[in-house]
Amino acid sequence: MFYIAEKGKNDYLVNEQIRFPEVRLVSDDGGMLGIMSAREALGIAEQKNLDLVLISPNAKPPVCKLIDYGKFMFERAKKEKEIKKNQKIVEVKEIRMTPKIEDHDFGFKTKNAMKFLKEGNKVKASVRFRGREMAHLSLGEKVLIEFADALKEFGAVEGNPKMEGRNMSIMIHPIENK
Repeated sequence: MFYIAEKGKNDYLVNEQIRFPEVRLVSDDGGMLGIMSAREALGIAEQKNLDLVLISPNAKPPVCKLIDYGKFMFERAKKEKEIKKNQKIVEVKEIRMTPKIEDHDFGFKTKNAMKFLKEGNKVKASVRFRGREMAHLSLGEKVLIEFADALKEFGAVEGNPKMEGRNMSIMIHPIENK
């Protein structure tokens, strides 16, 4: 079973693709076989019915390993899949309010933000100013600070409220439960 890798399909040079004059050879069980020419290493790979794979091209001399290339790529893909599966994707959920928000609406939006934080997502709370409301930025800041206080047991605030055009916003990240 002698494998020839296709260009662009992987990150490793295999068998005849290795063009270095001499390489450091590592056996399939991890033992060092020493420094030898690439031709000798290829001969040993053929004898053991394995592939010669370039593991570390930047080393002096480059390091090659005797392995079953198909099995090696399968295991690598399996590991990448496992890593991807265990990753937690954090989304940013936005909650929009006005400076003159009513108590019931405020409570409803706070309850939704708690749910988002419990799920492990970040919350971006923003207050939109329309028309003459721009003259009363302190009202919007007061709403955001009150919102952050209502959520302090579920999330922590990242910085102070900031103006972005006609919006004032604040980011709240979830607190890890132990």
